[in-house]
Amino acid sequence: MKRFFRFFRYIFSCLLFLASIGVYSTNRLMYMKTKKDQFIYNRERDAGRFDPASFEALRKQEVAIPSPYGYHLKTIIVEPFEKKHYIIISHGVTENKINSIKYMNLFLKRGYNVLIYDHRRHGESGGKTTSFGHYEKFDLKAVVDWVHENRGKDILLGIHGESMGAATMILYAGMLDDGADFYIADCPFSDFKEEIQHLISSEVKLPAKLLLPIADLFIRLREHYSLRDVSPITVIDKITKPMLFIHSEKDDFILPSMTQKLFEKKKGPKKLFFASNGLHAQSYNENKEAYEQAIDDFLQEYVHVKET
Repeated sequence: MKRFFRFFRYIFSCLLFLASIGVYSTNRLMYMKTKKDQFIYNRERDAGRFDPASFEALRKQEVAIPSPYGYHLKTIIVEPFEKKHYIIISHGVTENKINSIKYMNLFLKRGYNVLIYDHRRHGESGGKTTSFGHYEKFDLKAVVDWVHENRGKDILLGIHGESMGAATMILYAGMLDDGADFYIADCPFSDFKEEIQHLISSEVKLPAKLLLPIADLFIRLREHYSLRDVSPITVIDKITKPMLFIHSEKDDFILPSMTQKLFEKKKGPKKLFFASNGLHAQSYNENKEAYEQAIDDFLQEYVHVKET
């Protein structure tokens, strides 16, 4: 009997240990610490990428778009132009819509009306957890649907995504390829499980093969999706609309090889630009002229062909 109780205590201790790992690891994902809104505001302003006075002077409208999950997405739509060219900017994890203003300015210079928004659990949007693209892709669909319903089905619509925002965009486009006319993916991950494994091995120095199955099990139990569902590489070949891929050669957070894999598997019109300077999500900040030239070349070759 004593042997049985020792065995029972051993099994219980093991299960408790695994459960603690599962809760801890999924908490790190679900509740990843986001940057303070004021920090992002100050950072972008001080770097010269955001001028509050110029932004306030723009013709714009704030819209709270309902998410299918019961909260609202805070969006700002800037519309200085009569022509029906629109682009949606999808920011990265821990950021907010203020980080998207530099891309907004880029497209305003090219005659596009722009919608920027906060992902769930970021900035001023609702939502309790981050899912790195799984639930975010349905929020993006809600934003795209709002633009089509309120600005017309005949608009020219693009989506620009950075990091998690780029992965979200690809997952959305793979689900519904006719949502937008073109896509720009800046430093996306190709597979979330592979990305987590890379981060664990390079930063945490823990056995990823042990942690990933436990994290996946607890994500299934707590959030009702699997890590394998967050895999842009599995849907990229469903996207036929033109796509520009961008990545910094020196990115050691999301490796450039992930974008290379996505580019190679993507069918139809596509272009690839590797920036020579900058780490993760810094391609535009550190290579402004080359970045804008890559955008112009892509738009001229694949998007504005019928207009010339």
